[in-house]
Amino acid sequence: MNKQKVLIVDDQNGIRILLMEVFSSEGYETFQAANGKTALDIVKKHEPDLVLLDMKIPGMDGLEILKHIKQMNPDIKVIMMTAYGELDMIKEATDLGALMHFTKPFDIDEMRLAVNMQLQDKSNICG
Repeated sequence: MNKQKVLIVDDQNGIRILLMEVFSSEGYETFQAANGKTALDIVKKHEPDLVLLDMKIPGMDGLEILKHIKQMNPDIKVIMMTAYGELDMIKEATDLGALMHFTKPFDIDEMRLAVNMQLQDKSNICG
């Protein structure tokens, strides 16, 4: 069976490394991007099953990246990561197709559970 793919998009290196370690150890193939352009290149090339997307990214913000991802492949699941001040953007992200959001600093176990739940749904359909 092919490994499911998780793309982590955040401009903070520490968060990307932490999430990559967590989801690699869960058995996912992980990719990371520090900006929107890299993220969209990875989406094009590797078609991740799920994207963990930070709301505030220099250059292209999370909502813009989310719109592009959904245009490229509406089936990709997206979970937003946000700091406290951006709650007004959460509703817009949900309207654009984001499944849920985590407020930083987030509980890594909660995020792991959420990602596993989202991706197990998919494997049940295929399996």
